[in-house]
Amino acid sequence: MNDNQLLDIRYIPMIDYAAAWGRQKEIVRGIDRGERPETLLLLQHPPTYTIGSQKHPEHLLLSEEELNVRGIRVFQIDRGGDITYHGPGQLVGYPLLYLNPAVLDLHGYLRALEQVIIDWLADYGIEGGRKEAYTGVWVGEEKIAAIGVKFNKARSRRGFITSHGFALNLRAGIGNEGFSGIIPCGIREYGVTSFEDLTGMEMPPERAAREIVPHFCRVFGRSAGPLIEEEADAGHDG
Repeated sequence: MNDNQLLDIRYIPMIDYAAAWGRQKEIVRGIDRGERPETLLLLQHPPTYTIGSQKHPEHLLLSEEELNVRGIRVFQIDRGGDITYHGPGQLVGYPLLYLNPAVLDLHGYLRALEQVIIDWLADYGIEGGRKEAYTGVWVGEEKIAAIGVKFNKARSRRGFITSHGFALNLRAGIGNEGFSGIIPCGIREYGVTSFEDLTGMEMPPERAAREIVPHFCRVFGRSAGPLIEEEADAGHDG
């Protein structure tokens, strides 16, 4: 990223998972060719399960009929990790960044993403942290943010371009909604929580998105362009 190039930041109130996945791939190609700036997509998805490269279908506990009744779609995707849930009341972030592995490797990138969420939670007096052997952000024994990423090898230069990212639980009860139909990230012994469950405060995803941006830019050493809010697009693509 050039010093004078601002991070392109987009907030989408609702977008189908397939459409967002396709958009990530398009932006990654554009960054690689030098035709697009690094980008941070912040958004919500309709109810969706995504299964990462670890591929444990047994961690999906619902039948096809039950999925249809609940209106939950399932995608096998190209990020790392196991199964997780996306849905309304959750802020999903997809950083699409060029990384030089000599400066920041995969392990460092994951820890940096976690730090963004930890710092935002601290603004509200919530002590978020890490749990050894797991990714994501935890409050006590419950996970509040899941992280799963992909490093796309850059063709035009040495290094990688990131895709996928984090999912931050905001709305109360989300653990009893979509997460009840899976073994989240394959972890049986710990539960999930949300910002509202912890504080009793409602947190609109757009507000969380705007508040997270300065933390993200500070942790990753980027400069923020204006947050551009796009129209919701919940139609099914692909």
